[in-house]
Amino acid sequence: MIMDGRPILFLDSGVGGIPYCRHFHQHNGGEGIIYLADRANFPYGKRSREDLIHILRSLIEKLIPPFDPKIIVVACNTATVSTISALRSFFPDLPFVGTVPAVKPAVTESKTGRVVVLGTARTIEDPYIAELAAQYGPHCTLHGIAAPELVEFIEYRYAGADEGEKRKVVLSYLEKFRAAGVDAVVLGCTHFLFLLDEFRREAAPDINIYDSVEGITRRIESLLDKDDSRLRGGNGLRHAAGSAGASPSADRANRFLVTGGTPTGGTPEPSWKFWADYLGFSLSSFGDQT
Repeated sequence: MIMDGRPILFLDSGVGGIPYCRHFHQHNGGEGIIYLADRANFPYGKRSREDLIHILRSLIEKLIPPFDPKIIVVACNTATVSTISALRSFFPDLPFVGTVPAVKPAVTESKTGRVVVLGTARTIEDPYIAELAAQYGPHCTLHGIAAPELVEFIEYRYAGADEGEKRKVVLSYLEKFRAAGVDAVVLGCTHFLFLLDEFRREAAPDINIYDSVEGITRRIESLLDKDDSRLRGGNGLRHAAGSAGASPSADRANRFLVTGGTPTGGTPEPSWKFWADYLGFSLSSFGDQT
């Protein structure tokens, strides 16, 4: 079998896609990974669909020459629902994996028929979310709660927050969930997954919390193992056995890239080292993006 040593590229506006990247990496340590935090255009949730399509297309066009990714993971719910169809048409030879909020299991399993999607305004207002709920849970009432301040908390304050502060933030949302009488909450922004354990602990036993981390890893793995003559070598995209203990070779060392604020090749602000170390990746700037 021909092994494909190209990296998998994870894209997000900041740190929100890290839980997806980390989970995949823990289960597929032989694969090279590039994680890009597009801080130059943060936050995505306040941007129009057209703006996001332009941003992501331009960014990917700049990333392809130096990294030649074999799969691109749009590790942001907002960017996925707004851009992934357009991106697939712009780059037909590149497999894309989107991170879609776990609406299907939430509405399917809800006993009360009342479900909350917690996300950015762009995500909860997108027709795709309502269409998912209508298709799989026509009996359900879907409540969208926009939480831009929670995105800001994760992006800027989470790394230095103690457990008391994290719990306080989560409890403020649990009050809204219980007031709405829901029994299922979908964490519809990748950033919120950093507080998944806190949400589950505080919501139990009357409210179930849903996320899509494991499903996204399985989807990437299915592409890696797909036997398709159109793929490089015709034998799938996997580079090595997907054991957690495997390590990428030196020429495929995992990298954490940050856009914005520094010239290409410069050093990102010190706070990014925390996140690069969290993943065990090397840190560098990808330069300004507009």
